[in-house]
Amino acid sequence: MNGVATSPQFLPSRPSIYSIWTQTMTLTNDSQLQEIDAQILKQWLEENAVTLVDVRETAEYATERIPGAKLHPLSQFDPHQIRSSAGQKLVLYCQSGNRSAKAARECLEAGFNSVIHLRGGLPTWKNAGYPIEKSQNAPISLFRQVQIVAGSLVLLGTVLGVFVSPEFLLLSGFVGAGLVFAGITNTCAMGMLLAKLPYNQQVGNKP
Repeated sequence: MNGVATSPQFLPSRPSIYSIWTQTMTLTNDSQLQEIDAQILKQWLEENAVTLVDVRETAEYATERIPGAKLHPLSQFDPHQIRSSAGQKLVLYCQSGNRSAKAARECLEAGFNSVIHLRGGLPTWKNAGYPIEKSQNAPISLFRQVQIVAGSLVLLGTVLGVFVSPEFLLLSGFVGAGLVFAGITNTCAMGMLLAKLPYNQQVGNKP
């Protein structure tokens, strides 16, 4: 040994509850805006420890939603209408996480101490195999509505371009460019317009 002390060997300890929490819950640029994954949200819902708010549009909410979620569409969002029960955490979600993050920041600006949103939105909840519910009179999904309208416009522009005037081909090109833009920015102007149609607005709060 020559008088040289050897360093003791330590076995790795089990992760603490705090370390697990920090792995599943991360802070965004705003220190008060937090995000969680679907597993944490499921646990909180089972413990009745969360007020869950869906900030998607009415038709999206009617088509599929997390059980127990309350509807507050971002297009009409007013933080002062949000009522969180005492002792419950406020969690927002949308389709991808973009709209819920925006709504959460509005809540913080309105004076909320802490707001949480679901990372990745509704698809992460569904991919985890957790249940969803829908309204019986729900319309077809906005995604399918966009597909039908966009496809019809492209077809119409192509047919008119061939048989009437080549200038109608601009319609097909315009729709195609709009879809590319929607994919890049994760926004869809056509979807937002369709969401405002009467038959998409009248179903959200019905069971």
